[in-house]
Amino acid sequence: MDSWPVETVAVAVVDKDGVLARTGPDKPLPWASVTKPLSALTVLAAVDDGLVSLDDPAGPPGSTVRHLLAHASGLNFGDDQVMSQPGKRRIYSNRGFEVLADFVAERAEGSFGDLMIDLVLDQLDMPNTVLDGSPASKVTGSVGDLAKLGRELLNPTIAPALTRSAAQVAFPGLAGVLPGHGRQDPNDWGLGFEIRSHKHPHWTGTDNSPQTFGHFGQTGTFLWVDPVAGLAVACLTDRNFGEWAAPLWPALSDAILAEFSQP
Repeated sequence: MDSWPVETVAVAVVDKDGVLARTGPDKPLPWASVTKPLSALTVLAAVDDGLVSLDDPAGPPGSTVRHLLAHASGLNFGDDQVMSQPGKRRIYSNRGFEVLADFVAERAEGSFGDLMIDLVLDQLDMPNTVLDGSPASKVTGSVGDLAKLGRELLNPTIAPALTRSAAQVAFPGLAGVLPGHGRQDPNDWGLGFEIRSHKHPHWTGTDNSPQTFGHFGQTGTFLWVDPVAGLAVACLTDRNFGEWAAPLWPALSDAILAEFSQP
């Protein structure tokens, strides 16, 4: 990573037992859309606590909590325009996560940020992570905290059955645009997590299993969890995602898999 065209990069590799390798400063950096897996886990914890149900109506007519988590509600990226009937297309939507968070917070009679602290951040000992704005994109946190989230997703303790299920494809067969990588058919997602499947091009490694799930962010961040390899990788940088990342992120992922994959 010394050759990466960034001033700051921090990476951590974890398995279910702890940190295998780590480099870079542990200072808070913006996660951008890597916020979404954290928000999704908060929603899943709220479901597990009985505050909401995945099948509760939320969002546009015909949409549910499940649709919003899976980017299948039909909501446009950044506003309330409905682009499709629910369950017909995979339309990546920041607005969908904001609508979802408002719905859950109303049911909980509090703020979504407080709910995230109570249900996830405190449980996973993530003291350097803060939600300050949209639950789709406005978390700031350290690579150490992001690695803790990755380890949790690799071996769930918070709503474990729901979290494992959320890493499976929801609404199979939907086509759509994967941001930064063009149209994918199918464009597989779980509930808050993008699933690698057989997408090409992709931001993970060529050797990542199809079961790999996670998210990347516009601020040059990513988190992937590969249950087949038994690994999760957290990466934070201070340069926005762009052409520079297209060859470097997959190469790093493949090198990590070659070094640390479990037999």
